[in-house]
Amino acid sequence: MSGTATSTPRLSEVARHVVIPAGIVSTAWPRIEAKCAELGVTFDTWQQGVGSIALGKRKDGKYAATVGGVVLSIPRQVGKTFLVGMIVIALCLLVPGLTILWTAHRTRTATKTFHTLKGMTERPKVKPHMLDPRLSNGEQEIRFRNGSVIMFGAREQGFGRGFDEIDVEVFDEAQILSEKALEDMVPATNQSRQGTGALLFFMGTPPRPGDPGDEFTNRRNRAISGKSDSMVYVEFSADDEAKLDDRDQWRKANPSYPHRTSDESMMRMRENLTDDDSFRREALGIWPDATVSGVVPAATWSTLADPDAAPPSSPVFAVDVAPDRSSTCISTAGHRDDGKVQLATVEHKSGTGWVVDRLKALCEAHGGEVVIDPGGAAGSLIAELERADVPLRLMRTRDVVQAFGMFVDACANDGLRHLGQPSLTSALAGAKKRDLTGGGSAWARQSVAVDITPLVAATNALWGVGTAETTADPDIYFL
Repeated sequence: MSGTATSTPRLSEVARHVVIPAGIVSTAWPRIEAKCAELGVTFDTWQQGVGSIALGKRKDGKYAATVGGVVLSIPRQVGKTFLVGMIVIALCLLVPGLTILWTAHRTRTATKTFHTLKGMTERPKVKPHMLDPRLSNGEQEIRFRNGSVIMFGAREQGFGRGFDEIDVEVFDEAQILSEKALEDMVPATNQSRQGTGALLFFMGTPPRPGDPGDEFTNRRNRAISGKSDSMVYVEFSADDEAKLDDRDQWRKANPSYPHRTSDESMMRMRENLTDDDSFRREALGIWPDATVSGVVPAATWSTLADPDAAPPSSPVFAVDVAPDRSSTCISTAGHRDDGKVQLATVEHKSGTGWVVDRLKALCEAHGGEVVIDPGGAAGSLIAELERADVPLRLMRTRDVVQAFGMFVDACANDGLRHLGQPSLTSALAGAKKRDLTGGGSAWARQSVAVDITPLVAATNALWGVGTAETTADPDIYFL
């Protein structure tokens, strides 16, 4: 923030989670802060804390987070783009020939950020160090006279493939980050010429239901479970059960409120994010696994997570289609060595056109059969699956009721494990049950704000494992 820093709280006083890599003995932050001060830019105290640990170094001079990266789960309107943007601009000024990739999921976001950072470099004390930027749409660059460059692009357009000798990568909108995008981009940092090692920033808000948020979620889970000693993780969020109009909760989620983010700005988001869950995620930073399902408590579901589990034996597949046919999910289940049932989402994508070929390939590669509820929207796929010689097991109404009961009982009695995949967790968090006229219950499709296809498919796969013997290749790969 330009001007004189106000008296603001320390990072440890406002962040819900702060995870620091092992072995930090020094930090490059003082050089960054001094350079920014020369440019007329100062930082709030919590921003100084983030910068200090993000640029922390080990005894060998390498960034302590050069392997695990810097992961920031921060709501909108807090100032994460400004903070990371000023860090990379200062690095470019201090280190000649530095190459930085700044990516977002969408072209519009990447372009907006380009113009934001370009504006920062047009300050009177920065502009003499700059060359004219490259303005070509989709290939914007901020260029420095000392050879440093910040390149901007959208992952949805394939930006990042084929680069090498990249020193810093910033993954904006990290809640929408696929494994394929990482495969395209992360290897480019392996040839960084900097003695400090390369540095990766992942910054975003909690994923929405249906977002490809596994990569962002897995980093969060590893950080707060203590399974990573090479990652910086900082999260700002309100309390799990926060009242959405509580100003004290706004302060917990947003350390820039109200002195930099005005009450009017927060009210604007509250007014326009008409879905309460959207406001919880975007403005208050609350992760979906903090909510409580009307059927299975979040605390119970959390204890059943085993993200590093090996694939189970004898997998059974199940497929479910959303009532409006907007999405389809394939799930699998199988017995583990400890006797519990392992659940996983294999694929969750829009539409239905891809499903038959995918199920045929899975069954040919791994054996097993496909469980399907003919009474649901997936029933329309049965004829085509039969023509493709995909082995099917069709459910009856009483089987759907039995499957629901098996799922609830398995959760309550420690009988299953899951991979912690956000699509399944989000579906369960927003799920409701419906009581049937003849007795028993099933998952409700009406008045549900989230896509529950991952939950229904997982429930049906669990039923398939619990009620039938299959012979299959255990070496299935979960996407």
